[in-house]
Amino acid sequence: MDRVALVTGGAKGIGRGIVLHLAAAGWKVAFCDTDRVVGEQLAASAEHDELCFLPGDVASEADVERIVRETVAWAGRLDAVINNAGIAGPENGPVEDLSLEQWQRRLDVNLTGPFLVTKHAVPHLRATKGAIVNMASTRALQSEPDTEAYAATKGGIVALTHALAVSLGPEIRVNCISPGWIDTRAWQGDAGSVEPLSEEDHLQHPAGRVGTPGDIASLAAYLISPEALFITGQNFVADGGMVRKMIYED
Repeated sequence: MDRVALVTGGAKGIGRGIVLHLAAAGWKVAFCDTDRVVGEQLAASAEHDELCFLPGDVASEADVERIVRETVAWAGRLDAVINNAGIAGPENGPVEDLSLEQWQRRLDVNLTGPFLVTKHAVPHLRATKGAIVNMASTRALQSEPDTEAYAATKGGIVALTHALAVSLGPEIRVNCISPGWIDTRAWQGDAGSVEPLSEEDHLQHPAGRVGTPGDIASLAAYLISPEALFITGQNFVADGGMVRKMIYED
């Protein structure tokens, strides 16, 4: 029987990498995104019927309910959810200029979205003893100036993950991934050329390079696999070692 995953924010970036990785591994993958054009293009690129694009906004409970319902109608079951959708740019400007509307929109998409998807997916995941992976960020652990809204949502994701793991276990496992610098420029649904990163960009990482969407996709695939049945409630940092590196200005 086919395993079925739902990936939010799956048309571009890390989400796109996860969609393609899971499909190549034999999963049937439904994915949602607010970018209808790029999402439909990705779904149309599938060789068979392994991909299903469902447009929608994870900050809308009506959209989320429909996306989960249509995923199960399409595939007959649901084995895994990857809560990847989010507003990616971390900078919000000086906190004294940050509007409540901007703050709230980040929370709605980055934190409330995963809650809503989980809420509606749980009955189906219980039936399959499935798994959830939430996408946090190393910015839950460290910060640059003027990133309060983004950092708050990603810190919330880490806490939401362990709370859900305790509430939903043992039937459903819940983990999260905190990516560092992942070069998604070639994965944004744009066929344009991408300038290579510099040697300095790569060598500042203890691992020797900047991350790729494939690095995150392979970790997500492991966490929803039978090989990870003893792992739940954890935050996996995938950043080439950067959060373990002391950095001081010269």
